[in-house]
Amino acid sequence: MRDRTPVRVAAVAAACAAAWVGWRYVDRAEPPPDASADAATPSVPGAAPDASGPAVEPNAVVLEIIDGDTMDVDLGGRRATVRFLGIDTPEKTGGYLPAECGGDAATRRTAELLPPGTEVLLQRDDELYDRYDRLLAYVYRADDGLFVNRYLVLDGYAAAMHFEPNTTHRAVLDAAQADARAANRGIWSDCGGPDRPLAGAGSSTG
Repeated sequence: MRDRTPVRVAAVAAACAAAWVGWRYVDRAEPPPDASADAATPSVPGAAPDASGPAVEPNAVVLEIIDGDTMDVDLGGRRATVRFLGIDTPEKTGGYLPAECGGDAATRRTAELLPPGTEVLLQRDDELYDRYDRLLAYVYRADDGLFVNRYLVLDGYAAAMHFEPNTTHRAVLDAAQADARAANRGIWSDCGGPDRPLAGAGSSTG
């Protein structure tokens, strides 16, 4: 079957350009679905609860996943690198920093959640950019409202990490981390926690 992803990306990007001029994206004062809603009971032992909600209106399209907490998007006809707010995933192999336990798994999981062509809603906090000129955003998958930042923490692929003044969803992400630790998911079982060098991770595949 012919891959129609580039066509779809172009079509959605054109629509985004009409509605979102330049680098404007949704402000925290314009909240998407309630990210603090209680999650359903997991259907698979050890898996994170379903953290999705109602569909939301997109303002960007995923182009490429760089690692577990970073991606490139088409935002109003421009390519932008987005750093997920409030979370930190382990470093992948082959990156700029030494690889950490769970890094490759986190990158794969984010790529599964947000393949190229996925429409997303980006929500800002107080600061627009980090020191590397990456856009800072809370990321919601448009078709089902999945709060991706929260889900990665809840499923044990990321740890909560907060930098003032960007702390709008601190309580939500901290609660997700407590849930993941209590259930021993992902990095909490495979690595003994975040920030563990891959070389010291024993038999973990990362």
